[in-house]
Formats: sequence, structure tokens, C-alpha cells
Amino acid sequence: MNTLDFSMCTHRAGRLLACAVATAAAMAITGCGALKDQYAASADAQQRASAEAAADTKAGAAVDTKATYLKLVEQMQKEGLWFASLAHIDALEQRWGISPESTRMRADALRQTGQAALSEQAYKRLMGTPLEGAGYRGLGLLAGARGAYSEAIQLLKQAQRLTPTDALLLSDLGYASLRAGQIADARLPLMQALQLRPDNAQAQSNLALYLEVTDQGEQASKLMEANRMSDAARAAVRDAARQLRAGGAVPFGATGASPAPLAARPFPNTKELAREDLAPPPLMLKASRWSGVGGIRTASQLNPSVADAAVSLSPNSTSRGTP
Repeated sequence: MNTLDFSMCTHRAGRLLACAVATAAAMAITGCGALKDQYAASADAQQRASAEAAADTKAGAAVDTKATYLKLVEQMQKEGLWFASLAHIDALEQRWGISPESTRMRADALRQTGQAALSEQAYKRLMGTPLEGAGYRGLGLLAGARGAYSEAIQLLKQAQRLTPTDALLLSDLGYASLRAGQIADARLPLMQALQLRPDNAQAQSNLALYLEVTDQGEQASKLMEANRMSDAARAAVRDAARQLRAGGAVPFGATGASPAPLAARPFPNTKELAREDLAPPPLMLKASRWSGVGGIRTASQLNPSVADAAVSLSPNSTSRGTP
């Protein structure tokens, strides 16, 4: 090999070596960048996981308290899930012990599920506690369910002395007075109930019933129209008024039309079955699905002229109630 050939080979080898070094360096740089990205992604994922775990722990701690559990059971009962609420009350009391609040919820659930004797025992356990008023009210409702209206009135009045601004209690007291034939005594608590809770369907229905019974049908119609009561609710009010005027018994939860037998109805979902197929609470007409749009002294005041007419009731009546 002459000197020229050797020089060319050396030059070519040098170029190849330089290319190899450059390629290796590029690969190293790329690899480092990819590894860095991988580490960054892993760190982000760990941070997200830590944040989610912290949030779950915080949420769990918030739910895992007696007060929050009581609110959960209360919400279930508002939705009509009385049987399910009994199971949760058992769990609540196993963990945190028996309290006046859990006893009241149990008593209400037992009453709503047809276990009157056990419900009465639970309500009596509230005597001497801060929830004594709820105990008297529950016992009054049980007495009303037995048809013992005079006893119901006395018990509800005891509850009223302890909780004088409870609108639903006042509505129950007024309705019990109507059922006992004490028509004049029903007016004050019914007016108080509606002015305390103007959007409450029970208070609306019971006052409309009082107006019908006292021959103030026009005012009753205006009240029901102002609150957009359903046709079934209006028929129930008028039918109950006719029976009261005639001295007949008014069935609890009267709605006018008799419901179809359960087997003849389309099968509802679980929540509908739990809520709709149970008898309504005593001492009240079944609530209208319209819970008071417009109405008397409601926030929306959709129909002030009708509302004002309804508040007037009659030329001979005083409609102030309680402030």
C-alpha cells in the first residue's frame, strides 16, 4: 500500500469514527431527554395520586362523623326511604351510640313503616331530652292515627308549647282540630302554619280544607289556584270538607280518586315504590305535587292579586296569624 492509499484509509476511518461519536452523543442526549421526561411524568403522576389520596382522606373524614351521618339519614327520610333509614340508624347507633336525634329518627321511621307500638316507645324515650317536643308530636300523630283526636290535640298542644314556631306541627294541630269537630279552634294554628311556611303543600291543603268546611269555598278556590294545586288535590280537599260537614270520617291521606290496585299499576322503580305506595303521614292531606309556586306570601309572588285575596279569607276573619 503506498502512502496515498494509507492516507485515504486513515481519513475515511477518522470520518467514520467521528460519525459514530456524533451518533452516540445524539443517542445519549435523546436518551437523557426521554429519561428526564419519564421521570417528570412519573413525578406528576405521583403528585396527582397523592393529591387524590389526600382529597379522599379529607372527604372520608368529613363523611365519617356523627353529624354528617345524621344528615344522611335525615335526607333519606325526606325522600321517603323509611325502611332503609332504619338500617342506617342501626349502623349509626352501633358506632356512635344512642342519642336523642337518632331516637327521634327511629321513632319517625317506625311510625312511617307501620310499627306503632315500637314507635310509641321510642317517642316516650324523648321525654326529658332536648327533643321532648318531637316526642309529644309523634305521640300526637300516633293518637290521630288511632282516631283519638281529642288525645291527639292535647299531645300536639304540649308539643306546640315547646316548639311554638314549628309550621308542620301547627298544621297537624289544626287538622286534628278539624277532625275532632273543633272547627273554630282550627283556624289559628292553620293560619300560623301557612304564614310560617307559605310554600308548604300540607299547610296549603289544610287551610283550604278549613275554608271549605267554613263555607268559604271561593276563598279556598283562590288559595288552591294561587298555589297551582293539582286537580286531584283540589278534589281531595272538597271531598274531605263534604265528609266533615256531614259528620263522616275523613280517611287519612285522602286524595279524591282511589288509587288503582298495586298489581294493576305499571311496576315503578324502587324509589317510587318506597315513596308512593306507603300511606301518607296522619293528620294531613296527601301533599300536592305542586308545592307552592306563587301562593300566599311566597318569595316569587307570581300572582299578588290572588294571593292578597286568599290572605283576606273572609270579611269577618283576622288574617295576621303570627309574624
